[in-house]
Amino acid sequence: MFGYVRPSLSRLSEEDKRRFHAVYCGLCRALEARCGTAARFILNYDFAFLAVLLSPPQAPEPLHRACMAHPVAGRDYFPLSDALALAADCSVILAWWQLQDAIRDHGAAESVKYRAAAAALGRAYRRAGQARPDFDRATRDHLERLARLEEERCPSIDRAAEEFAALLGAIGHQVEDPVLSRVLEQMLYHLGRWIYLVDAADDLKDDFDRGCYNPLIYRFDLTSGALTDEARESLVLSLDHSIRRMAAAYELWDFGVWSSIIQSTVYEGLFLVGKAVLEGTFHAAGRRSGGRDEEKL
Repeated sequence: MFGYVRPSLSRLSEEDKRRFHAVYCGLCRALEARCGTAARFILNYDFAFLAVLLSPPQAPEPLHRACMAHPVAGRDYFPLSDALALAADCSVILAWWQLQDAIRDHGAAESVKYRAAAAALGRAYRRAGQARPDFDRATRDHLERLARLEEERCPSIDRAAEEFAALLGAIGHQVEDPVLSRVLEQMLYHLGRWIYLVDAADDLKDDFDRGCYNPLIYRFDLTSGALTDEARESLVLSLDHSIRRMAAAYELWDFGVWSSIIQSTVYEGLFLVGKAVLEGTFHAAGRRSGGRDEEKL
């Protein structure tokens, strides 16, 4: 995932901020426990939000310990749970297959960093893939279909976004409760669609300059690496539609103590990030391009 999914600080109480941070740190420890030290470096807010969605309505008491990032003061964190284990495994699988996609998309010289990252994550991926074979297979299949659409220079943003949306929605199939599974499938499906389109907008100039596939270029017949006013308006409507569908699915389940964090993300955070991406200010605001997010909460 990409670091776009984060709650809006203005909507979070201090208790909610501490709880989200404890999930973030708990997921970091779960990644190490499940998949090894190298897996900790893929941690970001997107994966922490996934852990929030998967968590039971009541949060356990956090623990407190020092870690590599905070060796003196330490941080509160939630202990390993089924939700954190699932989030950790799915995060590693998704990150590894995205690295394979990046290796395929770049030339020999440009792909060196992706090959190095994939090699470092290889052992973690094998562990996660063995634990979640269904999601591993679904991720591979959807990204392969997406690669074929890219090779065809598919002009439909819906067809291209569908593959990443379905990929993320497949995480919901890992949950046993049939109602919650359906709710999560819908929430993650529409979140995946939103992520794909926001990422396309974020990468538009670079993709245009390098001659790489970007569905927005072909959908709107762009002649430069920038959206026209008409194209921007159309994209905003599509992004907002995905958020509204995600919100509708959210309303079907009681997420307990996590409700405020989810609402902060869905009802405000996604809109703010989308606006920043379209205005070209998202990177300037502090996004890191891959790897572990800075802890700003």
